[in-house]
Amino acid sequence: MTKSRALLAGIFAALVTFPVFAIEMPPRSPTISEETPEDFSPAIHEEVPATPPTESLQSDVPVEVQTGVVAAPALQPAASLWERIRSGFAMPEIESSLVARHEAWFLNHPDYTQRMIERSRLYLYYIVEEVEKRGMPMEIALLPMIESGYNPGAYSRAHAAGIWQFIPSTGRRYGLQQDWWYDGRRDVLAATHAALDYLQKLHAQFDDWSLALAAYNWGENGVARAIAQNRAKRKPANYQSLRMPRETRNYLPKLQAVKNIIANPEGVGFALEDIPDQPYFTTVTTAGHIDMQVAARLAEMSEDDFRSLNPGHTRPVITSDGSRTLLVPMNEETESSNLADTWENPEFLAPDDYYMNRMVYRVKSGDSLYSIARANRISVAALKEWNRLRSNNIRPGQRLTIYSNPRAARR
Repeated sequence: MTKSRALLAGIFAALVTFPVFAIEMPPRSPTISEETPEDFSPAIHEEVPATPPTESLQSDVPVEVQTGVVAAPALQPAASLWERIRSGFAMPEIESSLVARHEAWFLNHPDYTQRMIERSRLYLYYIVEEVEKRGMPMEIALLPMIESGYNPGAYSRAHAAGIWQFIPSTGRRYGLQQDWWYDGRRDVLAATHAALDYLQKLHAQFDDWSLALAAYNWGENGVARAIAQNRAKRKPANYQSLRMPRETRNYLPKLQAVKNIIANPEGVGFALEDIPDQPYFTTVTTAGHIDMQVAARLAEMSEDDFRSLNPGHTRPVITSDGSRTLLVPMNEETESSNLADTWENPEFLAPDDYYMNRMVYRVKSGDSLYSIARANRISVAALKEWNRLRSNNIRPGQRLTIYSNPRAARR
């Protein structure tokens, strides 16, 4: 058995069968900051951190494990993904002072640039594959470096999220589910498909990749108006000739700056670490709910690493509508795995109704045991007993276990 398949089987042996209760919890949105020039990039200021997970258990919900991967690993030592990207560059070169300015910024901030490239390592092969399948310019695979620094937790002042920076309305228009449990704008697979669909639509509208990328940043209506104004004045209607916001004016020069560094890292003095031309992750499909912490543990990953591959799931429990896809890393082959032992773990064999009636509530500012108990139609004494509280003191952010069926709590 390969370690990869054993890991997948182990993860989804831990599927949770209890219904998910929508207990109000604050969204995860602390800020991050990167030193950037005033007009360097769209305002990416927030990153979704890890949320403390709920306790969970295993069940016998059937799952479909896709033994195929995003692409078959190379039998020979993997070639360089950068070489593949370079060979696919197809957009016209831009030479301007703006390009030089942004290129200098990237080179003068190597820590930022290296972090951006390191984050891209997880997703870049998949995106290159998708761009290539559609016959699009390979510069588009670098676009998330401009949009978000390849940070799936990026969140802007305009409420754009994920590596492709979809705002809520555009995300919904391109089929990205957004609810309390899951944000498809952060899901790398779903958002990549939506972004490439959107870019192809824009290219069909403007018949020019430079204008399509400008419209991706500014909006198609803004670009269309600028083109109409220039044509009315009998002026050229290309990217360089249009009047546009400062951010959009810098958008393609920033992409060109990154392209220049990737195309000739030695020439510009940048230490570009190679990325193998092979998949980083494989996919599994689950028909039931699963706890984030348990899934990460059974995949032999840290929870942060698991979230990096599955950033669309914004809560401690990964919910499923019957066909939820999760990502786990590709692994080298190994003789065996002890993950099968999880079937016998008592933690995963508790009665179903114990978890069917169990909820976790995060205390908010102004809450008291009395207000929480009253809202859930339980007694303060029961709430204290379930959470082993010796006093009535609680603090914001504290997690309290609540049972809707007290008989289940007494088991």
